[in-house]
Amino acid sequence: MEALITPGLVISLIVVAVGVFVIAKGLVIIRQSEVMVIERLGSFNRVLESGINIIIPFIEKPRPISMIRYMRMGDEYHPVTTDEVRIDRRETVMDFPGQPVVTTDNVTVKINGALYYQIIDPRRAVYEVANMSQAVEVLAKTTLRSVVGKMELDKLFESRSEVNNAIQAEMEDAASKWGIKLTRVEVQDISMPEEVEEAMRLQMAAERKRRATVTEAEGEKSAAIAMAQGQRESAILNAQGDKESAILRAQGEQESIRLVLNAIGDSEENKRTVVGYLLGQSYIKALPTMAKDGERVFVPYESSALLGSMGMFRELAGSPEDAVRDALSRDGLRGGMVASAGNS
Repeated sequence: MEALITPGLVISLIVVAVGVFVIAKGLVIIRQSEVMVIERLGSFNRVLESGINIIIPFIEKPRPISMIRYMRMGDEYHPVTTDEVRIDRRETVMDFPGQPVVTTDNVTVKINGALYYQIIDPRRAVYEVANMSQAVEVLAKTTLRSVVGKMELDKLFESRSEVNNAIQAEMEDAASKWGIKLTRVEVQDISMPEEVEEAMRLQMAAERKRRATVTEAEGEKSAAIAMAQGQRESAILNAQGDKESAILRAQGEQESIRLVLNAIGDSEENKRTVVGYLLGQSYIKALPTMAKDGERVFVPYESSALLGSMGMFRELAGSPEDAVRDALSRDGLRGGMVASAGNS
C-alpha cells in the first residue's frame, strides 16, 4: 500500500481537488430576471446576465446591494436590511408604513403609501447610492410630505390620483440617477384625528340635507312652471275661442243686416233705421245689467228715438217696441226718465 501512494499521485489528487474547488467557486448560474455585479480586485469588472457564468475565485467577487424590506410583527411593520448579491430586475413594491403629514389647513393626517420601482441599471444602483432601497424610501416620504403639505384636506381626498402623479414626477429625476425607474406611486390609507372625522361626517350630513332641499325646491319650481304654462295655454285657448265666437257673431250680424237691407232697400235712411234698431237691441240687453250694478240707472234721452226707429220692423221682426217696453217695465224704467233703484 505504501508503494501505491507515490508523490505524483498525491500531487494529482491535490490538483484535482483544487480544480473541483475552483470550478465550484467559479461557476455561477444566474436565474432569469436577475443580474450580478462583479468586481475584480475591488474594481467594477462586469455585470453577469442570466445563464451560466464563470468567475475567478479570490480575484473576482460579486458586489452585494443593500435592500430594506418590511416584516410585519403583530400590528406593526419593522424594517429588515439584507445584503443581496443577486439583484432582482423585476418590478418591486415597497410598502412603507404611515407617515404623519400636515396639510395646508393645519390638519395632521397619517398616510400609508406604496411605491413600485424597477432597477434598470444595476451598476448605478450599486455605486451611485450607498443604500438604494433606503434612499428610495426616504425620498418617497419627503416627497409625500412636500406634495401633501401644499394641499387642503378636502382636496387630498378628492384628488388622490393627482397626488400620486405629483409624487412620481418629483421623484423621477433623483431616482433616474440611481438607475431606478419608478412605475407608479399609490397613496393607500389616510387616517385623521377623531374630531376631524366627526366634523367631516357632520359636514357630509349637512351637504346631503342641502341637496335634498334643493332637489325638492327644484321639483316644486318645475311643478309651478308646468301649472303656469297650463293656465297660460288654457287662457290662450279661451281667448281664441272668444275671438272666434265674436268674429262669427259679428259675421252673423253683418249677414243679418245685409239681408234686411236687401229686403227693405239700401238707402241712407234705411241704413240709419237699421243702425238704430241694432242700438235699441243693445240698450235692451244692457238694461238688466245696469240695474244690478248700481243704485241708479240713467236712460239716455235718445232712447225714445231709437225705440221709434224700431217701429218699422214690426212686421219683419215681430214687435221690438213691445220687447223694449217689457224690458223697461221689468226693470222699473221708462224712456227719457231717471229711475232710482233706492230711496234717494
